[in-house]
Amino acid sequence: MLDIKFIRDNKELVKEAIKNRGVKLDIDEFLRLDEEKRRLLSEAEELKHQRNNANDEITALMKEKKNPKTLIDKMKVVSQKISVLDEKVEEVYKKVANFTYLIPNIPDKSIPVGGPEANKIVKSWGETPKLGFKPRTHLELSELLGIISFGVSAKISGHGFACFLGAGARLERALINFMLDLHTKKHGYKEVFPPFLVNRMSMTATGQLPKLEEDMYRLKDDDLFLIPTAEVPVTNIHRGDLLEESRLPIYYTAYTACFRREAGSYGKETRGLVRIHQFDKVELVKFVKPQDSYDELEKLLKDAEDVLQLLELPYRVVMLSTGDISFAAAKCYDIELYAAGAGAYLEVSSCSNFTDFQARRANIRFKRTTSDGRREAEYVHTLNGSGVALARLVVAILENYQNKDGSVMIPKALRPFMDGLDAIKPQ
Repeated sequence: MLDIKFIRDNKELVKEAIKNRGVKLDIDEFLRLDEEKRRLLSEAEELKHQRNNANDEITALMKEKKNPKTLIDKMKVVSQKISVLDEKVEEVYKKVANFTYLIPNIPDKSIPVGGPEANKIVKSWGETPKLGFKPRTHLELSELLGIISFGVSAKISGHGFACFLGAGARLERALINFMLDLHTKKHGYKEVFPPFLVNRMSMTATGQLPKLEEDMYRLKDDDLFLIPTAEVPVTNIHRGDLLEESRLPIYYTAYTACFRREAGSYGKETRGLVRIHQFDKVELVKFVKPQDSYDELEKLLKDAEDVLQLLELPYRVVMLSTGDISFAAAKCYDIELYAAGAGAYLEVSSCSNFTDFQARRANIRFKRTTSDGRREAEYVHTLNGSGVALARLVVAILENYQNKDGSVMIPKALRPFMDGLDAIKPQ
């Protein structure tokens, strides 16, 4: 969330940021509620001060054997006013708090202004494959190779799920192990295996709630949510913590399944693995000092790119515009893999800097030592990125590494994780 004082002091900047995001939100109404809250608080505090002074006077009168009834009666009226004001304060406070959760982060000045059409390709890597034959889609390859069954998953769960079989399941597991080893051994992340169910407070801290609740899977009886990404449980590891400055930066990586309702996502373009309700992902999460966060974003991007370069998959990096970045992000890069069968680029990673937006919600701070030796608490900056999401990664591997006979070569970097298997062949 944004600091309320920052909003008061930078009203026009916040309005411009919201406009650039394409969001309709009345900041003047928010500031009016905030002013009303402060006015009511001031009135209540003044009356409470009067009551405290009167209590001292009543005590003094009683010691002097004087009758305090007039003052007591007066304070009864004051107490009633305080009670009414306290109720009003609580009501307005809730409105202000709820409104605060709807205000998105301020986009960084370096990103393009506009909607998705303003997104900017900042890097391309690798050559798109020239197969010399009409490439099959991952759906066709999955059926031919017997490695993914959407019929079985539909029978078990319904539309929008996948059931990996045999070499397909092995490929999925190999990719997870390959990425976790890469990020822990080469990139310096600490591995975490978090719960897949989180509470409402955790979802609110990272910005999924209240805005995106309809896209989440919620357990009705326990008010728990299936995680949409490991970002949620991993970021909440330090919710409410006051960290020592010497501990920063902190890097975590985690494999989890991810669950998203994808409300309203139907049609031909969503068939197969491109958009499903459950998918696997290896996530990267950082807690860093504020002055380092944009450098850390570039490093995070490189760590995610490293996965794809080692797998020798062509991709491009897109800097998202103000109208396309997520609610909590200040700056975001998407990595899009080329898939030969689809003839299109598919997003496999979003690398974001949230600045102190999530840290304020989650109250994650660190103790900074000032130049004069004082110790001050300051909010950390949080970042996260997919390192990377597997569903579309599998699509790209199947479609880019396919042969004319329908067999699929295993990327060289992945073969040690598949006991040396070099290809998946039709049965």
